[in-house]
Amino acid sequence: MIKNLLLVALRNFKRDKWYSLLNILGLTIGITFGLFLIFYIKDELSYDRYHKKADRIFRVNSIIKEADRDTMRWAIAPFPMGPALAKDYPEVEESVRFVNSGRTMFKNGGLRLYEDKVFFADSNVFRVFTYPFIEGNPQTALKEPNTVVLSQSSAIKFFGTNKSYVGKTLENVNGKVYKVTGVMKDVPKNSHFIFNILASRSSLPADFANNWGNFDYFTYVLLKPGTTAAVFDNKMKPMYDKYLASIFAQYNIKIKFEAQPITSIHLHSNTANEPEETGSMSYIYIFSAVAFFMLLIACINYMNLTTARSARRAKEIGIRKVTGSNKTQLVLQFLIESTLTALVALLLSIGLIALFLPMFNTLAGKYISFGTLFRPDTILILLAVVVFVGIVGGSYPAFYLSKFNPVDVLKGSLSKGSSNANLRKALVVIQFSISMIMLICTWVVYGQLRYLRNKDLGFDKAQVMTASAVTDRDIQSAVLSFKNEMRNNPQVLSVSAASSVPGQGNSFNLFSVQTKDGYVDKGVDVYAIDEDYIKTLGIKLAKGRNFSGLPDTLHGMLVNEKMVQEFGWGDNPLGKRVKFPGDTSGNYLEVVGVVKDFNQKSLYNPITPLILLYRPNTNLIQLKLSTANISSAITRIENTWKKIFPDIPFQYTFLDQDFDSQYAADQKRGKIFTAFSILTILITCLGLLGLIAFTTEQRQKEISIRKVMGANVGQIVPLITKNFVVLVGLSCIVAFPVAWYFMAKWLKIFPYNTGLSIMPFILSALVVLLITMLTVIFHTVRAAVANPVKALRSE
Repeated sequence: MIKNLLLVALRNFKRDKWYSLLNILGLTIGITFGLFLIFYIKDELSYDRYHKKADRIFRVNSIIKEADRDTMRWAIAPFPMGPALAKDYPEVEESVRFVNSGRTMFKNGGLRLYEDKVFFADSNVFRVFTYPFIEGNPQTALKEPNTVVLSQSSAIKFFGTNKSYVGKTLENVNGKVYKVTGVMKDVPKNSHFIFNILASRSSLPADFANNWGNFDYFTYVLLKPGTTAAVFDNKMKPMYDKYLASIFAQYNIKIKFEAQPITSIHLHSNTANEPEETGSMSYIYIFSAVAFFMLLIACINYMNLTTARSARRAKEIGIRKVTGSNKTQLVLQFLIESTLTALVALLLSIGLIALFLPMFNTLAGKYISFGTLFRPDTILILLAVVVFVGIVGGSYPAFYLSKFNPVDVLKGSLSKGSSNANLRKALVVIQFSISMIMLICTWVVYGQLRYLRNKDLGFDKAQVMTASAVTDRDIQSAVLSFKNEMRNNPQVLSVSAASSVPGQGNSFNLFSVQTKDGYVDKGVDVYAIDEDYIKTLGIKLAKGRNFSGLPDTLHGMLVNEKMVQEFGWGDNPLGKRVKFPGDTSGNYLEVVGVVKDFNQKSLYNPITPLILLYRPNTNLIQLKLSTANISSAITRIENTWKKIFPDIPFQYTFLDQDFDSQYAADQKRGKIFTAFSILTILITCLGLLGLIAFTTEQRQKEISIRKVMGANVGQIVPLITKNFVVLVGLSCIVAFPVAWYFMAKWLKIFPYNTGLSIMPFILSALVVLLITMLTVIFHTVRAAVANPVKALRSE
């Protein structure tokens, strides 16, 4: 019986090639790009699960509460935290710390290269985390001081392609030599923590950061089986009283710690100081919904296209019923047809995935391989998609067509009341609503991301080059020489030096700040600049003066307007002081000027109080370049650099690119959402063909009679188009409140946002209406200009 049903299905495909092609095309697009989203979701959910002990590895986060300030959550902890946890709590099997060395220059003979993502780590790191070794012993690789483990790409970078790397050495800029004791595979991209070089923690001085007041280190614990995060969090509560209260209680600062599963960090973290870009569960829900709706719309297309062919297949169904076929056999026939169509679409989708996967990886910033398709879990997903599309897409046509009364069908009265129009219209309203919601969301997301790129940040990021002279030795005189050389370069409009620039991290220190009620202890962002910094970045001075030179080194400071507001300095901030808690020397800083607020951090963060200290000739240099002949200017700057810093490679970035890179993740997601919104519209258009073909087929005789009675095309077209205008209107009623709710919620993530306006809603409705009307008018005109004799011949 199955063989016979398959043969019938194949004959129907062959007989109605055009409809079969539309069915397969719609399903292929829906399945292909639905699978792309499923792959994206799978990759996001896979972060850090490659570790064999992933379910027992937790990061220790710090939760800091100051009086009159929002709670701060940090992904870092004090340096002694790890050993203290291992000593005090039997639940801790291992503890591991990572110390960020930042961007580090290493030498191999005459080769000098910078390496990003360099960390010091405890020697037991490979007992906790799973990083496969290519060479060396992971158990002993970091036991000795001045030893390093390289990632495979770093080993090739410094030593080329070799059979063996163990025993080779790298020298840093201070002349310290590190011995290579292991080479491991590159850290997988689906990791919340990525490094290229790990150095032994014992390479650091014995008294390194041996205090509980400095929060700057990633700390992980491997808990014994059966220990939950909630239980362990509760047990860590005494840590404050035992180790930290003696430092922080006097400043009214409360601190507690939490254990966060590493598998939840990428999608669920709401902490500062994350080592890598994080994701968001909200986007997982959004993309899951989009994937589901794309498949659903494809299924609705199939339903409408199949019912559009019902008149052609009615007599077939009637004859089969008369000759003995029961309803179950007919339902099975249509389900097999829909499943077979889904299977063909899936096979085509696999080809399209192979074709478009590199493009999707570029768009999404992923590294999904084609081999992912053939993993057991993916094959199950593919089979589930076929079954879902086959059953959901084929169920309505199967039950609708199989219930035809054979007597009515064979008498030719199918069109009289058997069309189930309300259900089909409801399906179209669902399609339109989904498409409209996605279009509205696309407009809002695009507008918000454009706003983030173009908002006035309080400084000028255009044409500002930053170059870093990374070294531990004193190079202040060399930096001064370089700045003087640049001042004589006509292509350099301004040059300055600072310890940070907008978009980069800065220190967060505790200060005793003068207020009308005396001095209060508060944490404040702080970094050092020279007297040319605010000129180079175009930062405006609101009150007082800029730094004037060396006399400001001892006591001078600039603050932003938020600092003035936060501490109630009013109209007289000049001369206000801050002190260093615990410092009995009488040292202080005094406000000499107030700069207008500028966004030191991304627009995901509100502006916070900021102190700028005067420290000339730090190793991060900023150059404001003329717009004329940038490449020539860079070449000239590089030549001067090599002359003054012969042992430090010249590497630079531009401030606008660095700052905007903070929005890279949302830009990628926005592009994905836009692309899939367009595809949703495309699939919906294919669905329109089905309903319009059905409608015009059902009303062909009516149209022909009207035409014979004297109606022209202009009178006939509104008969059908008005129905679809109503459907678009109903879709607006459904789509507008749903899109408003979710977009209003999404925009609240941003302290600075565009707000919701009516324009995205109007534009989206117009786009759907325009596409619908063009499609409807085309088919209606086609039916209206047809020869009425052909339609009325049987009457």
